[in-house]
Amino acid sequence: MVTLQGVVPLDARRFQVDFQCGCSVHPRPDIAIHFNPRFHTTKPHVICNTLYLERWQAEARWPRLGLQRGASFLILFLFGNEEMKVSVNGQHFLHYRYRLPLSRVDTLGIFGDILVEAVGFLNISPFAEGGIEYPVGYPLLLKSPSLEVPCSRALPKGLWPGQVIVLRGLVLPEPKDLTLSLRDEAAHVPVTLRASFADRTLAWIAPWGCKKLISAPFLFYPRRFFEVLLLCQEGGLKLALNGQGLGATGVHRQVLEQLRELRISGSVQLYCVHC
Repeated sequence: MVTLQGVVPLDARRFQVDFQCGCSVHPRPDIAIHFNPRFHTTKPHVICNTLYLERWQAEARWPRLGLQRGASFLILFLFGNEEMKVSVNGQHFLHYRYRLPLSRVDTLGIFGDILVEAVGFLNISPFAEGGIEYPVGYPLLLKSPSLEVPCSRALPKGLWPGQVIVLRGLVLPEPKDLTLSLRDEAAHVPVTLRASFADRTLAWIAPWGCKKLISAPFLFYPRRFFEVLLLCQEGGLKLALNGQGLGATGVHRQVLEQLRELRISGSVQLYCVHC
């Protein structure tokens, strides 16, 4: 899923989001998906199309444009096996079947009358089950004082089965570590997750300091975005990093219910923390 967050200028005529097969200028690359809102016509609408060998195919048109001049927006592009679905501000808007293989897409192009605040590339939670149409796309809070590291979030009711903690951000250029700790009312720290860039390890840290290494590829990289998911379940926490499930750690339910604070520290810039 790709998220696009921004504002439509008051005098906007049109903008486009292109999922391209290359980034050359001449010749123009194939465009697997061309998403083109148009505001300057008597009836604002969206055009979707595909450019193949510098020729546009038959265009598809959707009326009742869910974007307004002067308004902010959050667009989600969800890529399935055979088609792309688009939601605007939480409401499903359109779907467009692929005309070129999605595997050819390697470039995102955004052009025209649009003020871009954030672009996110998000993975579907490996813990999700069943039939929600879109994964939850939390807006990115850009340069928010509440997300300055070290960062703290209250857990007034502790953690319960089914609850998911979502953490998204950017690794700094010269990182040392990243630590997520869960604390109870007495400031005890029964659960700690630590990523160490020096030896490229990810581990659970027990309250008495014992380290349990997580046997998985180290998926944090300098200047790269990341997404951490922690799913609370009966008897522990499941971990996923960048959409890849990395197993679980055992924690008694009573301990989970008594947790009251999430703390995040280390060499990262945060854009989203959701508990």
